[in-house]
Amino acid sequence: MNKIITIVFFLISTLIPLNADSNSSKETNASKAKSIAEKQIKEQMKREEKYSKEQRFYQGDEYDLKGAEVNKKSLSKIPVIEPDYDFDMDDVYSD
Repeated sequence: MNKIITIVFFLISTLIPLNADSNSSKETNASKAKSIAEKQIKEQMKREEKYSKEQRFYQGDEYDLKGAEVNKKSLSKIPVIEPDYDFDMDDVYSD
């Protein structure tokens, strides 16, 4: 009878710390998973902010580009520049 009590006490004393370690490791894994998820959410939020800024730029609703337009009347005053020489590719391959 004394041996049975000793064996039961030994088993209980060895299994309780193992269970506590598994609980703490579960909590550690859960906290790691939560921190990883939070980090990924923050990174995705940064990507979304960047994307929204790019979309505002590409849509161009906020920009007034009338000052950069070309006056078509002034284009007639620009002379046409002709090349100084006539380059023929056949001259390159002739021996």
